[in-house]
Amino acid sequence: MHFLVLGKGKTGSLVAEIARERNHSVLALDVNENMNASALTAPALAGIDAVIDFTTPESAVENMRAVLILGGRIVVGTTGWYSHLDEMRALADKHQGALLYGTNFSIGVQKLFRLTAELARIDGYTFSITETHHTSKLDAPSGTALTLKEIILGIRPGIDVPVTSHRIGDAKGEHIVTATSDHDTLELRHDAHSRRGFALGAVRAAEWVAGKHGAWDFREIFDQL
Repeated sequence: MHFLVLGKGKTGSLVAEIARERNHSVLALDVNENMNASALTAPALAGIDAVIDFTTPESAVENMRAVLILGGRIVVGTTGWYSHLDEMRALADKHQGALLYGTNFSIGVQKLFRLTAELARIDGYTFSITETHHTSKLDAPSGTALTLKEIILGIRPGIDVPVTSHRIGDAKGEHIVTATSDHDTLELRHDAHSRRGFALGAVRAAEWVAGKHGAWDFREIFDQL
């Protein structure tokens, strides 16, 4: 397959590397090479099986619009843009494009989401979330932490679920869900040792979405990889 990776930061560069390891051809562009989605033209996207975005929230919105209007397929690992989700889903539907997005493409984190749903069903507990990332991460709380909170509130609407964020050095990503009762404490924890798990998941997502039309959260389809 032929992939276009947007973003040459730590994760985007690793996505390109892993895609090549999996025998795909890859073109990678940094923000200066794709200012205001200027590189995402019909000729440029011809022959591209999927675009993979690891940029910024503002850039991701511009990139999604450009790709989806042209009927292309895009995997978005960038977070912080979800106020535009309805618009992007509508564009994918109208132009027969494809959007696959997620707050976290790690398979381990996807399992954490499911375990958190199980934990939230236990009566008599209060819940809290702690997340730690590198100092250059732009959004806080992380998209993953917000997803964890959303999962808990979906099962226990109206409760308070405080989220604590830390930004430390080059931390790869840690998320802890804590459930506390009068009698004990339960914790679910995912601690990333490297960014490779996230990047591999994004590449596998791009392989999955190639040739498809529609819009999906990675949580909906990761079992199909």
